[in-house]
Amino acid sequence: MGPVGATSVFLDNLKTIEPLTDRSMLREAEDNDMFGAIFKSAVNNLNRTNGYLSKAEDEEIKLAIGESTSTHDLAVALQKASTSLQYTVAVKNAFMESYRTLINMQI
Repeated sequence: MGPVGATSVFLDNLKTIEPLTDRSMLREAEDNDMFGAIFKSAVNNLNRTNGYLSKAEDEEIKLAIGESTSTHDLAVALQKASTSLQYTVAVKNAFMESYRTLINMQI
């Protein structure tokens, strides 16, 4: 079995990661509730990331206790979790940088 290509796994999982500013959510939201729509999308992304991390942990446990012999499933679950977590951290860092910029503005 060859190594798992991170690029192909990333591209496959990119389709399942909901963008922070999901256009359909924003269209459904009223003009006054734009923050709510963005916040709801961010919470959905966190929940999805949590799900990927839980699935990866479950696969590790299954392999450790002998329920599963598929290292491929473990590698895929770990890569999904890693990619999703990296995406979540990147979004958090961008948000924090924007927040710092707003706080440091002179009025």
